[in-house]
Formats: sequence, C-alpha cells, structure tokens
Amino acid sequence: MFENQQHLAMINRIQKFNHSAGRVINALEVSILVFCVAALAILLIVNVFARTFFQSIYFAEEVAKFLVILITFAGLSYAVRKARHIRMGAFLDAMPPKLEKIFIIIISLISAAVMAIMAWASWEYLQNAMAQKHMTPALRVPKWTFYVIIPVGFSLACIQYLRTVIKNFIEPDPWQSPEQKSEYEDEDIPGGTS
Repeated sequence: MFENQQHLAMINRIQKFNHSAGRVINALEVSILVFCVAALAILLIVNVFARTFFQSIYFAEEVAKFLVILITFAGLSYAVRKARHIRMGAFLDAMPPKLEKIFIIIISLISAAVMAIMAWASWEYLQNAMAQKHMTPALRVPKWTFYVIIPVGFSLACIQYLRTVIKNFIEPDPWQSPEQKSEYEDEDIPGGTS
C-alpha cells in the first residue's frame, strides 16, 4: 500500500510539472504568435499605404521575413501541442485504444528525436552564422539574430512531443498531444439516432 501511495504521489508530481511546463510554453508561444501576426499585418498594411502615397518603408521586407520566421518556428511547437500537424489520423482512429496509445508513444518519441536533431543542427547553423558576422542590408543588424528562434522552436517542439509521451504514460486513454485527447470527439447530432 505504501508503494502504491508513493507511485501515486510521483504521478501527481509529474502531472503537475507537465501542466506547469505546458502553461509556461503556452504563454510564450501565444505571446510570440499574437505579437508577430499583428506586427506583420500592421507593417504590411502601413507599407502598402506608404508605397502608394509616399515612399516604401526601406526595412519592411527584412522585418517581414523575420516575423515570418518567428511565426513559423513558434507555430511549430504550438501545432505539436494542439495536435495540428499532418498525421495518419484515420489509421490511428481505426486501432484499438491500447494499440493507438503505443503507436502515439512511438511516433512521439521518434518525432522528439527528430526535433532534437534539428535543434542541434540549427544551433550549429546559428553558430556558423554568428561566426560569419554578416549584416542585413537595410537594418544593419547581424543576420544571425533572425535565426535564433529556429533552434528554440525545434527545442520547444521536442519538449511538446516528450510531454505527449508523458501524458500517454500517465493517462489511461490515448492522447494525440499534451492537450488533445482525440481528434474526433463524439458529437450529439440534433435529430440523429443514438
């Protein structure tokens, strides 16, 4: 009985850590995505008006590229957390829940490994870009500042896949991601037969 209580306490601590990590990462991702999408929209609209009536904003293209890179790699982790990446959902849905869970764990572990490798490779690329000391043409800032988010995005995606593995070990039902239990929830259809 004492071992069972220790086991439950450990699971409870893991669940709390997993939940806390998810909240911190969620705040970071959502903040970056909201700010970048809004900034990109404002920049492009203002640049269209400026180009039409005055003169184009000289740094608009560089800042837009930077914002697109930020959106892409912050969105990578967000998509993993919300189970929005392309996958063989129909294949998994056709499986019995225990087999589905095993496949989700295997796929998540492989995906986490790929994200870790990509994070390492992009870190190496970032180090190389820092050593070259190239500057952007318009803003005259180091080019490597545009690439900082790439290893961060891959690392956060790796963490999300590992959180999916943890969630599937702790919870009895299969989870597609740390926050997505099932892609297709049963819906009550008005006038339908149950």
